Amino acid sequence: MSAVLNPTVAANAGGPVADPREPLVQATDLAKTFDVSAPWLNRVLERRPRQLLHAVDGVSFGIAKGRTLALVGESGCGKSTVARLLVGLYAPTRGKVVFDGQDAHAAYGGAGAKQLRRRIQMIFQDPYASLNPRWTVAQIVGEPLQEHGIISDQAQLRDRVAQLLQSVGLSSQDVVKFPHQFSGGQRQRISIARALATEPEFLVCDEPTSALDVSVQAQVLNIMKDLQRQRGLTYLFISHNLAVVRHVSDEVGVMYLGRLVELAGKQQLFSEPRHPYTRMLLDAIPKMHETGRARTAVQGEVPNPLNPPTGCAFHPRCPHANARCTAERPALLAIQGIRVACHAVEEGRI
Repeated sequence: MSAVLNPTVAANAGGPVADPREPLVQATDLAKTFDVSAPWLNRVLERRPRQLLHAVDGVSFGIAKGRTLALVGESGCGKSTVARLLVGLYAPTRGKVVFDGQDAHAAYGGAGAKQLRRRIQMIFQDPYASLNPRWTVAQIVGEPLQEHGIISDQAQLRDRVAQLLQSVGLSSQDVVKFPHQFSGGQRQRISIARALATEPEFLVCDEPTSALDVSVQAQVLNIMKDLQRQRGLTYLFISHNLAVVRHVSDEVGVMYLGRLVELAGKQQLFSEPRHPYTRMLLDAIPKMHETGRARTAVQGEVPNPLNPPTGCAFHPRCPHANARCTAERPALLAIQGIRVACHAVEEGRI
């Protein structure tokens, strides 16, 4: 397995550290709980308890410099919450994120926040909502440069914005245009140029191609791969599209109801998926060499996260579930070179 593991976690899990390199980004037991209760007076009058939503519940992973970890899973599994935790938009309820040896959330709340935010940037999902429609491209891409005090001279700023646009396949003449004058794919390129303005080392990409046509998706993904090679960028790539994940990732983490259920190198996960949920997702993908074969749809629905099942959260949909699965939550263990949270795999039943 090529994913970077925390040595302590790997030792406790009974498996060796797969990659000796220190991770640039390390999340340990990361959790985020939201209070979604009704207003206090309503709860008193209706005698209703507080309701807590465990959006992310004990997620741990590492990403080595220059590598890409993709997080996949159905909508509502906590992928985007993980992304926002990493860039400091949310503070964790439990656990921590270490970036290049420093506690990221302590830095976000201290004097080093500005320096850290230069090194960590985010590309958002919707290119139509993430760009200010009243600003020109020069203002949009140039804002991080001015905010961080990198460039103040207007002529230099304009030249730098033009260079950034050219690096993502746009024209230097586009600096005077507004977002409505661009297609969706071009808008996402502008978002990438803005994220690159501070010369970050780590980019968190929250489904950056999901709102785009398939042909445009390929263009944007190829640009991101080229930029990674040229600049040595490290990516966390959030997606629900397994074809996209196969194209861009080095390691893949599969999430279900706020937890990682499988973490493995890309080749191993796609060729030998272990967790029943991963198998279910991969079996639903159409395959060119199996034309005419009926696809197996993903069975069942994601449970209500406000009232998750006991034991393994996947057991109501799992064909291999037994009494232990309904009562005991599986830990993410290192088994034969991967990390998987499944009693059936641990016991050798599948």
